Amino acid sequence: MTALEKATGDAVFKFEPFVLHVLCRELQDAQLLHSVAVDSGFRNSGITVGRGGKITMAVRSTHCLEVPLSHKGRLMVSEEYIEFLVHVANQKIEENI
Repeated sequence: MTALEKATGDAVFKFEPFVLHVLCRELQDAQLLHSVAVDSGFRNSGITVGRGGKITMAVRSTHCLEVPLSHKGRLMVSEEYIEFLVHVANQKIEENI
């Protein structure tokens, strides 16, 4: 709150989604991992195959959060709301785990 009260610009509360990159030896391994990831709720997961044949499986969460808190130095939300955002972000971390 002290930092927000001293801010002169815009402040945003941001929670980035979980991302795990896994290098796979075989496409079948990547496909199996992709199925497990999607079935576990990581719906933004995907497989990429590079020019050299490198197979990468990315497990990605959809759990993100981006909320403006201040604009041009003016706090736009209450301390209670910021505490609520922290609680929501912590729940998203638990869901990722």
